[in-house]
Amino acid sequence: MTAEIASITANIDTLKADLKEKKTALKKVEKEVASLEAKKAKADAKAAEEAKKAEAEAVLKKLLASGMSADEILERLK
Repeated sequence: MTAEIASITANIDTLKADLKEKKTALKKVEKEVASLEAKKAKADAKAAEEAKKAEAEAVLKKLLASGMSADEILERLK
């Protein structure tokens, strides 16, 4: 009986150590995921800003090509 208890205790200790290692690894992965999500959000925001800029440039070129002067365009923007 004593040997069985010692075996179970040793098994519990091993499982506790494994659990601790897995929790540490999980925290590391969670931090990495959070970092990657932040980078993705920043990249998405930059891409959206670039898309807006490209769209604004296209509209400006279209207005200039249609014969509208820069002053008229500025007046419309106000």
